[in-house]
Amino acid sequence: MLSAMNRVVLVTDDAAAAGACWERLLDAEPAGTEAHAALGATAHLWRLGDGWIEILAPDGQGIVADALAARGPHLFAGGFTTPDVDAFARHLEDQGIRPLRDGDRLMIDEQACGIPKLRLFISAEDPQPSVGLIDTFYELTDLVADADRETARVAKVLGLDETVFVPISSEPYGYAGALTLLHHDRLDRLEMITPNRTGTTMHRFYERTGGGLYMAFAESGHLAEIERRAQETGAGHTAVPAEGKRDALGAHTLFLHPKSLGGMMLGLSRRTYAWTWSGHPERVELAP
Repeated sequence: MLSAMNRVVLVTDDAAAAGACWERLLDAEPAGTEAHAALGATAHLWRLGDGWIEILAPDGQGIVADALAARGPHLFAGGFTTPDVDAFARHLEDQGIRPLRDGDRLMIDEQACGIPKLRLFISAEDPQPSVGLIDTFYELTDLVADADRETARVAKVLGLDETVFVPISSEPYGYAGALTLLHHDRLDRLEMITPNRTGTTMHRFYERTGGGLYMAFAESGHLAEIERRAQETGAGHTAVPAEGKRDALGAHTLFLHPKSLGGMMLGLSRRTYAWTWSGHPERVELAP
């Protein structure tokens, strides 16, 4: 019932400063503002890739103000599209889930669906031309105590096909769980994982926050340019592999640290490379 990932949503008390980070590093393009009375916030919008950066700043009491007071600037939600918002709403209501109506989109949160600390916006399909230095957002990472249980819950709530899900684990980063692919031939998904190695950045985040949305991933054909900009501006980042260990195509992954983007971490993988860990390594374009 879901088509694709189309946005990341941050909360902050300084939307202009946060948005400037996305402009400087990734060539995001300002796209105006929207009032969201249901959230008690103003959304400051930027176009990036074929999707959106939405930076929410509270303009009164409400869920956004509460989230900002509790955690400071952070990744508040992710956004996905559906062919028919009303049909998706009925799918949720048939399960006893009452989503929040936020204009012409739906918001699902822990109170509605029972998945701890998960928050999603569901909107109608609205294809956009690609802008900036990324191609598309494709992954939203949610840290949970029991990845198997919450993956099954996500499948039921969102109406996903579990047969195309891909198990995932990492010894270096210390986690295990599943990629809930929306379609067998696209990367769009939630990553539902449980941290299992103490001392890692992820595990420290989990201990500090109790889990929830950790980061997002996007695909890009411009990792070298983004890395150069991060180096020149002093923006915190980690490139994988390190220089001297790369193939002819350069780094295959780049992490932009939260302070570099106004409060959230963004992973970037070069085109097709994420299929390495997404069930179809044969789809990866190899270096000549």
